[in-house]
Amino acid sequence: MSYNADDSQEKLFEKLIKVNRVTKVNKGGKKLAFRAFVIVGDQKGTVGLATAKSKEVPLAIRRSIDKAKKQMHEINVVDGTIPHRIVGEFKASKVVLRPAPEGTGVIAGGSIRILLESLGIENVVAKSIGSNNSLNMAKAALNGLLKLKKLSDVEERRGVKISLGGRRVTENNGDESNDEN
Repeated sequence: MSYNADDSQEKLFEKLIKVNRVTKVNKGGKKLAFRAFVIVGDQKGTVGLATAKSKEVPLAIRRSIDKAKKQMHEINVVDGTIPHRIVGEFKASKVVLRPAPEGTGVIAGGSIRILLESLGIENVVAKSIGSNNSLNMAKAALNGLLKLKKLSDVEERRGVKISLGGRRVTENNGDESNDEN
């Protein structure tokens, strides 16, 4: 599900991950340009990532931020963590994301850590396997996060109410209500 950039122009977390120098070989010689990779999130469950190229670094950064804002996705976050274990893959990179108990923090490295922090996830454990390319790892983590199931969808499919450790968790703000069964 895409996120419309015009809906929320409040404070967004914008982080430049990497700037690469790229060249294109033409008949007349080499053309130098720069590629910027950024992650943008609102720290409330929405995140986007993008790359853009330009002949100047500031213009490449600005273009990639604008592109990331247009490609934002809503992710299912429950109580500051993810609801279940998930594996995301992109090309040669594989990322395993596991929910963690309160107080664990974000145990991840590189671009995966920045992606999770820009989402507003506070407790999660991540392990990257395969290629350590920052762009591919971030895309693998995002692919995994997009596969997360919502509690209401699972309850509807199974036809039963699911309680997590004696408490019923709602999806909207992570509010809890105790179930006495």
